[in-house]
Amino acid sequence: MQPFIFKEILSITMILFAIIDILGAIPVVIQLRQRAGHIESEKASIAVLVLMVVFLLIGDKILDIIGLDVASFAIAGSLVIFFIAMEMILGINLFKSEDLGSTASIVPLAFPLIAGAGTMTTLLSLKSQYQTQNILVAIVINTLFVYLVLKNVGWLEKLLGKTGINILRKAFGVILLAIAIKLFRSNTHL
Repeated sequence: MQPFIFKEILSITMILFAIIDILGAIPVVIQLRQRAGHIESEKASIAVLVLMVVFLLIGDKILDIIGLDVASFAIAGSLVIFFIAMEMILGINLFKSEDLGSTASIVPLAFPLIAGAGTMTTLLSLKSQYQTQNILVAIVINTLFVYLVLKNVGWLEKLLGKTGINILRKAFGVILLAIAIKLFRSNTHL
């Protein structure tokens, strides 16, 4: 096993940071927090870490066993993201509040928003280009950043105010909608 390579770790960390886009997900996190009452930062971060590590190590095998390809997985994630984006843009509730409860920290926050189909497919492609131990370090670094953002979302909500949050929610809803459509289009052969 080769030693850790700082340059690889930095590259992978930046790639994952861009794909996870936790800063862009702040309006979604605030919306989920308002509806669920509480987001468990630790639980969500651990779920993100476990999902990414497991998928990195055996994701392609798991998908093969259940007869799914990465494209189908990505399309399913894109649909969930699509409906969340529609909620943000239109100001409607498609997901019932009572269904969220403590599970909001896992679904839809940890998966598919943070460790979603885009992140998972990126991990599979990174695995073919970089050493696994360097990818694992980058996953841990990104998970720590996710934790810090989730832990401080209340402070960010106060900083932005109600008007700022509404503006961000609509703007990021459109961005999230575009991401969902791009993810869907790039994984369908229409």
